[in-house]
Amino acid sequence: MANPYAGEVAIWLDGQRHVAKLTLGALAELEAALEAGSLMDLVERFETHRFTTRDVLALIVAGLRGGGWQGTAADLRTAEIGCGPVEAVRLAAELLARAFALPGEA
Repeated sequence: MANPYAGEVAIWLDGQRHVAKLTLGALAELEAALEAGSLMDLVERFETHRFTTRDVLALIVAGLRGGGWQGTAADLRTAEIGCGPVEAVRLAAELLARAFALPGEA
């Protein structure tokens, strides 16, 4: 089970469960992958529902990498994520929320 107090989110890829979380290293990787703006710009895009599929993919990859997954964005493009694209968006938003929540707020 993923520990929400540690910022963890459970993500199913191709029927296998993975734990994802946005560690400091994963956040740095995410910033580099986005190539524009800041993490706060990304948070704002999610809050205002102006995110892109690229944002979702980058968040999921960064979270999985923070959880120890060794794959890449290319690997994720062909993987079945949980219940599909809508679930991927929900998980990406949950990763962001848990990464920036104070203890007890997640």
